[in-house]
Amino acid sequence: MPDPNGFLRYERRLPARRPVPVRIMDWREVYPPAGEPLIREQATRCMDCGIPFCHDGCPLGNRIPDWNDLVRTGNWDAAVETLHATNNFPEFTGRLCPAPCEAACVLGLGGQQPVTIKQVEVEIADAAVARGGLRPRSVPPASGRSVAVVGSGPAGLAAAQQLARAGHAVTVYERDDALGGLLRYGIPDFKLEKHHIDRRLAQLAAEGVRFQTGVEVGVEVSAAQLRAEHDAVLLACGALASRDTPSTPGRALRGVHQAMGHLVAANRVVAAAGTDRPAVATLPDGTPIDAAGRHVVIIGGGDTGADCLGVAHRQGAAGVYQLDLYPQPSRGRDETRDPWPTWPWILREYPAHEEGGDRVFAVAVQEFVDDGSGAVRAVRIAEVTVEKHAGRRVVTPVPGTERELPADLVLLAIGFDGTEEQPLLEQLGVSRNERGAVDARPDWQTDVDGVFVAGDMHRGASLIVWAIAEGRAAAAAVHTYLGGLGALPAPVDPATRPLAV
Repeated sequence: MPDPNGFLRYERRLPARRPVPVRIMDWREVYPPAGEPLIREQATRCMDCGIPFCHDGCPLGNRIPDWNDLVRTGNWDAAVETLHATNNFPEFTGRLCPAPCEAACVLGLGGQQPVTIKQVEVEIADAAVARGGLRPRSVPPASGRSVAVVGSGPAGLAAAQQLARAGHAVTVYERDDALGGLLRYGIPDFKLEKHHIDRRLAQLAAEGVRFQTGVEVGVEVSAAQLRAEHDAVLLACGALASRDTPSTPGRALRGVHQAMGHLVAANRVVAAAGTDRPAVATLPDGTPIDAAGRHVVIIGGGDTGADCLGVAHRQGAAGVYQLDLYPQPSRGRDETRDPWPTWPWILREYPAHEEGGDRVFAVAVQEFVDDGSGAVRAVRIAEVTVEKHAGRRVVTPVPGTERELPADLVLLAIGFDGTEEQPLLEQLGVSRNERGAVDARPDWQTDVDGVFVAGDMHRGASLIVWAIAEGRAAAAAVHTYLGGLGALPAPVDPATRPLAV
């Protein structure tokens, strides 16, 4: 039974981040390990609330009060098992998820601070490694059925592990040169060091999952060949079609790039460090995209923009502005707008914001300014108001508020328009909907029998917990389709949505 007075005795505390002057000199994770005393104290704050709404905030259905109490009492082995019962990769979610479970914590009522669920989660996951490594689980006799998983991001890997543990032969196809999807090259190491991915991949390989990298299905391997070699196909290709602003004057100038190009280039440099294949931060066509010594403007106030901000600091940018279309939110929840336990619109300050740069709210770029040679030298911005009419966003510049910000590197971090157009979809006969995503029937199949979809490719760009939850649920549907014995866990269905008013 949890300690019903723990939240009265202890305040919410997180481990201190590594000092800014130190951490911007390397690419290691910002947070050091919390230490057992702190994490047991914080787990003790989880109250005996009767109805744990954190379960509703998390699509994985994580048994949060259970493993909090196991940590409180020092039963780490049981905490590890309880955490893994619902989450294949808690070391990923504990580092990368923005924690909608914490927004739904009962302690959030009445102005209290929620339990540090995310921090407890990552410490349990790290304890699993420290207490014997990520041991592979024994799998049942082979089912004789084969599944192709296209994409090695969190949705694809979660599905692959679930299916392999059910006895199916699973092959994961990845077009990049290394596995992990956006976890590998889209997420900076200061948020997720890549040895965490490598440990999980070793576990999956030991459980029988086969991997093929550098293989773009639809190009090197045709959809017809894939279907001939496998009994089912699961598409988990993500949502990598970046939004653009082609109508903004000056968009074609040199130095204006998509944010993901900047992140991937930087991560490839970090991955190559200490190897015999030195790399520089360039786009695939060789265009430099390094922030060193440059005035950087990041357009977009979300996670991707914050990741670019942290990368720019570490590359040695001369200065950075991060622009947000919307007004600066309040620091606390507005109950009239986002009542508990929904996800609140509040000011989110990431570690990268502590490291430097300026945030500018309620502005929009009116023009990318030419330096006279075809390269960007500045962005012209104006203050704006944002309203919704008939469900559509209307952005109106405020007259007389225009000004210029110096910029010789501009990064567009304004979101994603679903999964990319690719030969695979055409070959399979699978189409994208108006959001650029791929629809799924209630059994996770696309309009093509035997072809399933999960993760951002189905949902659109979303949180890592949703990707893993959809991967697990789609795996359960594939298992049923293949006539597998019993049922696998299915935490969500294709129509499941986050908590909302």
